[in-house]
Amino acid sequence: MEKEKRQKDYMAWEPRHGVTHHALGPHPRKALLERTGYKNATKMYVDVHQKDGTTKAFHCGYVIGPYWFSLYEVEPFRKEA
Repeated sequence: MEKEKRQKDYMAWEPRHGVTHHALGPHPRKALLERTGYKNATKMYVDVHQKDGTTKAFHCGYVIGPYWFSLYEVEPFRKEA
């Protein structure tokens, strides 16, 4: 029996204003722009220091208007056996 590929789903959290958006689907940027009413979003990055002394920047969310949304991929609570 072949497993079906699950479509990714995201949620966004903005701690400064206490805003949380659930069920953003596979295109979180588009969904956040529609929900907030803004037209532009800037990618937000976080620097991660590696063990070898280097630093890498990873995309972690979007800045939309006054909001700094951190994105999280939502995993299903129950997995198939």
